[in-house]
Amino acid sequence: MKGRSPAPLQPLALFDSGVGGLSVAREIRRALPSEELLYVADTAYCPYGDRPEPEVRERALAVGRHLARSGAKLLVVACNTATGAALEDLRATLAIPVVGLEPAVKTAARVTRARRIGVMATTATARSERLRTLIRSHAQGIEVVTLPCPGLADLVEEGHLDDDTLVSRLEDLTRPLREAGVDTVVLGCTHYAFVAPALSRVLGPGFELVDSAPAIARRTEHLLREAGLLAAPGPGSLRVLTTGQPEKVAPIVETLWGAPVEVEAVTI
Repeated sequence: MKGRSPAPLQPLALFDSGVGGLSVAREIRRALPSEELLYVADTAYCPYGDRPEPEVRERALAVGRHLARSGAKLLVVACNTATGAALEDLRATLAIPVVGLEPAVKTAARVTRARRIGVMATTATARSERLRTLIRSHAQGIEVVTLPCPGLADLVEEGHLDDDTLVSRLEDLTRPLREAGVDTVVLGCTHYAFVAPALSRVLGPGFELVDSAPAIARRTEHLLREAGLLAAPGPGSLRVLTTGQPEKVAPIVETLWGAPVEVEAVTI
């Protein structure tokens, strides 16, 4: 996609199948408080993790093109499933930098003391070749328990962040991790960061949770600084678009972001 060179005042764009990518936006906001963030929640197709890879690739390319046409200076694919399905295609298609997200297997392998780690992920990410490659490359000699978590992202989308429904599901899901004796758990879906406190209580003492969002924020800052695209000092903003129903998405966005955010409908 050809176009003008990006400029510092243009927005920094992110997308996910739903609201989970706001955990990445949150880390980027902490690192880059002056940036204008433009976020698309592709809620009409949420969750990506239960959809066929070709469909996820098609949606990722459609949303990526929309954000590039909207003037984004950089795109963060704030979704492990979409990264696995479409990162290379997005980079080949768009004229702006594209930052992808991967489960933090390398970090987990470095910090584990028991040499046993767990990876909680969507069904699609859990079975992906990208995850298998990460494990082969960075977790040699480490026992890795890959744990598909169907329905967990949906609970976050529905606002179950720390209630009995969520805790019951987490207790069922994480039993294999507890039985395997892992001591480090990778949050392999951006939604899962929002239930980290509940997850820590369910797992009990001695477990460390590893999230890739802080590393993505550092990478984004590095690329913008290197390209001279950092926003001038000043208050940043967040604009949220959804392919779903704004009136349903807005309350959970406000809860997760910790402040009122206007959510607009978009057709992509």
